Amino acid sequence: MAVLLASITYLDRVCISVFAPAMRRDLNLTAVEMSFVFSAFTLAYGIFEIPTGWWGDRVGTRRVLTRIVTWWSTFTILTGAAFNYASLLATRFLFGIGEAGAWPNVASTFSKWFPVSERGRAQGIFFMGAHLAGGLTPILVTGLSIWFGWRALFAIFGSVGFIWAFAWYRWFRDTPAQHPAVSDSERLHIESGRVVSHAHRPGQTPWRKIFANRTVLFLCMMYFTQTYGFYLFITWMPTYLSESRGFSALRLGLIAGLPLTLSAVADVLGGFTTDAVTRRHGLRIGRCLVGGTSLTLAGLFMIAGTFVADPITAAILISLAAACSNFLLGAAWATVIDIAGPEAGVIGACMNTSGQIGGFLSPIVVGSAVQYFSNWNAPLYITGLLYVFGGLCWFGIDPRKPVRLGEH
Repeated sequence: MAVLLASITYLDRVCISVFAPAMRRDLNLTAVEMSFVFSAFTLAYGIFEIPTGWWGDRVGTRRVLTRIVTWWSTFTILTGAAFNYASLLATRFLFGIGEAGAWPNVASTFSKWFPVSERGRAQGIFFMGAHLAGGLTPILVTGLSIWFGWRALFAIFGSVGFIWAFAWYRWFRDTPAQHPAVSDSERLHIESGRVVSHAHRPGQTPWRKIFANRTVLFLCMMYFTQTYGFYLFITWMPTYLSESRGFSALRLGLIAGLPLTLSAVADVLGGFTTDAVTRRHGLRIGRCLVGGTSLTLAGLFMIAGTFVADPITAAILISLAAACSNFLLGAAWATVIDIAGPEAGVIGACMNTSGQIGGFLSPIVVGSAVQYFSNWNAPLYITGLLYVFGGLCWFGIDPRKPVRLGEH
């Protein structure tokens, strides 16, 4: 169910990047206006990330994720009804409000449903669903656009989420102990190695302790760089391949999804790798070595892609950069659970909010840089250097030291 959730969210998100040229034409939008449309979603997503993660920790992810998916499905459909710049901007901002908190609430769910030895692979498989859907969306959209316009396809894609929300609420329970299909032996296995939850009252979350924690701060800085780069792939990448590398519409449908298709493989491999290295060498090496190496390689591949003249080779190198940047997701989100346990919604929301700030800035910086420099090298250099900085941030992360939110 979590993989399906991830797939549906990215089906909706990537859809707008593929439709961007048609939407700009039909709604008479400039490149900078389209940048703000991309970023309006991310701004709202970032603002409401922490409150929604906190909410899920308090009332349970069964109810919160049902609400999130119902909301985002509604606003995916309404995106197709936009009639000018203002209406599209407002719709995407409201869309971001509703989708905020999905990832932290999934992390909170996994903290209650997976033992410590399986968290990396669980997160990796989860993100595989997101990126596989994102990678296949350009091909799917290209094929369906023969029969449907962008407005109709937003309505079709948005409708899928209502089915998921109904099934989730009927089937899922917030803890293994509440689910009738979980035996006592399975429950004990799931609870093995979990961080003990300390009781605390609503409204008493120690925010000062969270923001002063070194691991949390470095996780946030690292995730800023990762998400900054990721939003380049899901917003401007089809335009880059078309305008800068000269890909035709048919080839674009195949190549534009390559970064996320490779990322789907990297998600799973990264999740299994961080768990395997953790079992052999301990938490810090298992999480930090995987995370730091991944982002550093992502930066090198991204910069190398700008020096290559051949369009196919450049697209492959940049796609490898995307895959490397997502190889670390299992390690990053497993670290959130390692240090926060059942309070992972709050810590995960802090990390993801920092990422969404990067995601908000990315489309604007990319669009503005391309317009100012009249080429794509500058925004790709910036992204590559940020990836390398994110790799260095892992030196400041220590998943062996829990943040005890319930202790005041």
